[in-house]
Formats: sequence, structure tokens, C-alpha cells
Amino acid sequence: TISNCTNNYGPFQFPEKLIPLMILNMMEGKPLPIYGNGKNIRDWLFVVDHCDAIWEIIKKGRLGNTYNIGGENEWTNIDLVTKLCEIMDKEYPCKYNSHVKGNSYKELISFVKDRPGHDHRYAINCDKLKNELGWRQSVSFEEGLKKTVKWYLLNTKWIDNIKSGGYKKWVEQNYNKR
Repeated sequence: TISNCTNNYGPFQFPEKLIPLMILNMMEGKPLPIYGNGKNIRDWLFVVDHCDAIWEIIKKGRLGNTYNIGGENEWTNIDLVTKLCEIMDKEYPCKYNSHVKGNSYKELISFVKDRPGHDHRYAINCDKLKNELGWRQSVSFEEGLKKTVKWYLLNTKWIDNIKSGGYKKWVEQNYNKR
């Protein structure tokens, strides 16, 4: 049995991905680079809901079938980053962040040249998973974003380790030398 998934987000996601990159850049007062005009569309699923969907597939899925796991949360990149800025403005106002000079994190948004061949839309139809296995996501998109932002704000040591290469050393010690 195979599962295909849409874009995941949530705690512990590496900062090269859009949502954690934007959160960390806001924390550090760095620009929030958006490809092209920001109208590229992505579907998002909170990581816990992804795990729950996989569990449902394991328990109830039919052998040899493929199940798509989608969030049914299609957002343009610019709308998503704007929403993240609004959440950060409430959770960690700019006036308390010594790295930020403005009144809103929205002031950090910048547009950069789009990648060649960048897909306009990533989305997935998860009707089969919902109809056959009864799966439903349990975390709303906004709730998941708030949880994610709060997690990064509270886990700066993890962020420092990831950015410093400490995580790479841990992987090498725990996996590569076995």
C-alpha cells in the first residue's frame, strides 16, 4: 500500500521549508523572500494529521492501493506568509523583537525571482482516504500554524543546534557510525 502526501508543516520541520524559514527569518528580523508574485498555491497538512492518516491506512487500507493524504488547505504563498506575519505580530510583537525595526513582520516581505520550472500549484485529492477509511484532519490550518509558531518561539535551543550543525553531528554519531 502506498500513500502520497501534500505539504506538511509543524514542529521540528527543518528551516529550509517555507513555513519554518519564514518563522525563523521573522525571529531574526531577516527578509521574508517570496518567489515570483507569491501566487503559487500549496496545500498544507499539519504533521500530526499526516501521522493519523498513515495510521488509518495501516489499520484499514486495502493492500496494493494508493491513498492520497491532503490537507484541503490551499493557500497562495503570499497569503500564507501574510497569515504567519499576523500570528507572529500577536505571539511575538515586533516591539519585543530587537532584530525588527518596524511595526509588523509584514514589512519584511520581499519578492524574489521565481525558480525556473516552479510549479504554480501543488494539491492532492484525498477523497478516497476520507470516503473509504473515514479519515478527517483534526487540526485546522490556523490552529496548526499557531501551534507551529509557538513551538519555534519556545524551542530556540533546537533551532540553534540545527543551524549550527549540531544536528548533523548528532545524525553522524547516531546513524552514520552504526
